[in-house]
Order: sequence, then structure tokens, then C-alpha cells
Amino acid sequence: MHGLARAGGSRELLRWVSGRAAGWAGLLGRDGTVLYGVARDPDAATAGSAATAAEGVRELTALGARSLALDRGGHTALMFALDGPPDSAAPVLAVIARRPLPERLAVLLSDAALPLSMCWAAETVERKRRRVDLAESRGREAVLHLLMTGQLSIAHQVAGALKPALPDPVRVCVVECPGDSRDEVARICTDLSGGRTWIVRCPVYARHLILIAPAGPEPADGRLGPRVAGVVDDCVVGISEDVPLSDTATAYRQAFHALAVARGLPGRHAGFGAAPEPALMVGAEGARWADALLAPLLGHLPRRGQDPGSQELAATLASWLAFSSHATAHLKIHRNTLAARLRLIGELLGLDLDRVADQAALDLALAVRATPTLPRPGRPAGGARTPAPSLDEILRTPAVRAWAAQQLRPLGAPGTAGRTADPYTTLRTWLECEAQLGATAAALSISVPAVRKRLTRLEAVLRRSLLRTPSARYDLWLAFRALDLTGGGQPDGGHPRP
Repeated sequence: MHGLARAGGSRELLRWVSGRAAGWAGLLGRDGTVLYGVARDPDAATAGSAATAAEGVRELTALGARSLALDRGGHTALMFALDGPPDSAAPVLAVIARRPLPERLAVLLSDAALPLSMCWAAETVERKRRRVDLAESRGREAVLHLLMTGQLSIAHQVAGALKPALPDPVRVCVVECPGDSRDEVARICTDLSGGRTWIVRCPVYARHLILIAPAGPEPADGRLGPRVAGVVDDCVVGISEDVPLSDTATAYRQAFHALAVARGLPGRHAGFGAAPEPALMVGAEGARWADALLAPLLGHLPRRGQDPGSQELAATLASWLAFSSHATAHLKIHRNTLAARLRLIGELLGLDLDRVADQAALDLALAVRATPTLPRPGRPAGGARTPAPSLDEILRTPAVRAWAAQQLRPLGAPGTAGRTADPYTTLRTWLECEAQLGATAAALSISVPAVRKRLTRLEAVLRRSLLRTPSARYDLWLAFRALDLTGGGQPDGGHPRP
């Protein structure tokens, strides 16, 4: 019995008891609820075994007894109250067997009560530990979601019950863990950072850890990513730039893009090294454009109390733009709920969310809205309001054009764009085909694996993620469009409606 208790716990021990009794064995709560129930030989138990056991437990509890025998038909139910911690009600061992009972069955069950009590106590502690771990994991995930949506004050309030405190400024690392080792890697990251790093299990990618580390000159801060890659075999780490805590969403995207580069490096770690975020380049006029584009969404009032409001729809849109279909895991909603919200968002904004052009416009608008330092022009004297500029007008500005040139500079000169193997042609065709591999392969007259291989090589060249979300396709579409408008790009592609 003690060997079974150590190896298989309560369930395996009950199976053994059931076989010795040639009947049904189970553990029941004091209210008669069956916690575990098993009959090793299904023919040895009656259909009403659980009901008979529940009746016997209720009678045992009412009498305040430690054991009870109850005859029903041709069967006998034997009850033994187990010992448990003072602060919890221990269950009752119940066995139902045909008469005549096996010899010395009552003595056997009395002996089994002790290992069962020990098993139950250990399993109760383990269940509580798992609930605590799950609650902490969900709490950290909630804080990450609040940081990603710019709700810093609420994030600090929720994080107050957890450790460590949220740092500011921060450096974000995305760690891709080998196999099923995410929990072990999380413990290693905690040790390497001295407990100063906020560690979140990614709700979207099952092998990813998100590390929000304090930024600073200390080696422990700057070298956390490389140290993790050096200690944990086969893990890959992408590292962001140092940003304010309010820009956690930007830092996460940077770290994710760096992760795509790190997969191809022998050291298995890489820092973000691309151009600045486009939201920082658009200025006050870009802020006006973003406000006008998103106004129908942000001003939406739901018809019913249970319908999503403007903030919930905006969070859904941001999650979907970042994670595509994986937004269901990020938001903890059903895929039908996601599809219904996206239909509503498209209707409110008058945009086709299946087009990369409209997706890029919305991604830029949301990023601009989430940039608090961006200047917002006031209302002109006399109360007159000029129409908001179009996206094309924003993309024609010198600052955006310079940003676009910096984005596409790693591709080299576009002089060979007539060849389908040219990086410009491959990337442009992929964007014009709405980032669909099948359509791109048909347009280039190559196979889908060949398209995937080209885009994987371009990830290393651009130092950005293309095939996995969050993808750089929105920034790249904006960069191509900005250069097209000023005569510096390749043949024009689709663009958002005015």
C-alpha cells in the first residue's frame, strides 16, 4: 500500500483496494460528493454504487462516527473517515462489495486509511500550489495586457500584489524555450536577474517567455538576454532597446523582431537594430489623421450592455493586428467572438480588414494614439476646423520618407527589381498578395516552400519578423508606399482608401 501511495497516489491505491474488495472503491466528501471512484473489475460493482456510498457518507457524518457498515440488497458499504489537516474536512473512504465480504476486508480498509490520508493531504497541497501558480500567472498576464494597452496606473495597482515592482525604464526580452522547459527557464531567468525581472509566460506562444527587465548600465541588466542564451541550451533570445514603461508594447515588438534574427545566429541572441517606430515620425498632423481615422471606433456606443464597447473593440483590433488568429488566446475569447468583433470594427471604420493596406493604416493609427508625447494641434482661432490630412499626405512628409528609406536600405539598390528573385520583387509581391504565401507563390511562379525560404532569408536581412506575428509587414507596406508617393519606390501597389 505504501509503495502504491508513493508511486501512483490516491487513484492507484483505490484501484488496488477495489481489486482486493472485488467491488467499488472511492473517496467522498462529507456531503456525499464523489471525489474519486473506481471499480477495477466493472462487473463487480452495481450501477448505484456511487449513490449508495453517498447515502452511507451522509449517515456517517450525521452520526459523527468514524466508521460505518451499511447493507443494501446483496451489497455492503463500508465507510472509514480519513484523517486530515485541522483546517480542511478530510474525505471518507467508501467500499461497496457483494456479500459475503472478502475475509478481513474491514481490517484491510482500516490499514489503507493511513496511506490514503497521507496521499490526500499531499495532493491537496499540490492542488493549492497549482491554483496559486495559475492565479499568479494569470495576474502577470493581466499586467502585461494592461502595459501593452497603455493602462499604466491600473497595471501598477494589479502588480502591487506581485513581485518584483514594475521597473521604469525597461528592456524587454522574448525567450523561445526548448521543448516543454518554459517553467524551468523561468526559474533560471529569475535567478540570473536576481529576482528583479518581471517574467510572464506568453499567452499566445506556448514556448515563449516575456522578460520585462529594468534598463540601466549595470551588466546584470544589459547582459540578461545573452546570459540566458548561454546557460539554457537551445533557447533563443530577442532583446529590445531601452524604453519607458509606457512603451512596453513597442519594446515587445522590437524583441520579437530580434528573436527572428537570433534564430539564425550561433550565439542564439540578438538585439533590435531597425529604424525608429513610424508613429514617432508623423508629427502633429499624423496625430490628427489617426484621431480622425479611429473616431468612429473610439466613439462607438454599444446597443446592449453585453456588447463590446469602444475600448474593448480597440483592444481587440490591436491584439488582432499584432497576433492575427492567435488573438483568441491573447484575449481569452472564442474565434467566433473575434470574427464578430472584427466585422463590427470593419463596418464602423469603413475598411476592409482583409487588406494589408488597411491593416497597416490601422496599426499606424493605433500606435500614434498610444504615443503620449506626440504633439496634438489645438483648435484654430474662431473655432474653425480644417479637414484631417489623408494617409498619403502623412507619408509624403520628409521625416516619414527618411524613415521609409532607412527601413528598406538593407535590401540594397532596387536596380534588379525586374527579376523575380530580387528581394524588392519578392517582398513587394508578398505584400500585394495580402501576405498570403499561396498567392505570392503563384504570382512569382515558384513553390510555397520557396517563398517561405526567401522570406526567412529576408528576416535576417531586415532584422525583422515577417512570417510570424507580430510581423513587420505593416511597416514595410508603409515604407514602400511612402517611397512610391515621392517617386523613390518600385511600381505602385494597393493603398488604403482616402
